[in-house]
Amino acid sequence: MAELLNIGFKNAVPKDKVVAILAPSSAPMKRLKEGAKEKGKLIDATQGKKTRALIVTDNNHVVLSAIQSETLIQRYERDIEDE
Repeated sequence: MAELLNIGFKNAVPKDKVVAILAPSSAPMKRLKEGAKEKGKLIDATQGKKTRALIVTDNNHVVLSAIQSETLIQRYERDIEDE
């Protein structure tokens, strides 16, 4: 079974599918988000909160999270060290 990365609000993504964890503030990240939405590959896990991180998966899905990208990176790294 794949290890899961908690992305907030009882949502998780498989750690082995994560390619990048990005801050959403720049214009290229906004274009990435819009492109994923147009292709039907955008997953909104923010529960209506402000998007604070974009998670790109190996199958080109973009997952939106309300958790800060720095926090998600720390969780990812901590889980990797525990293995």
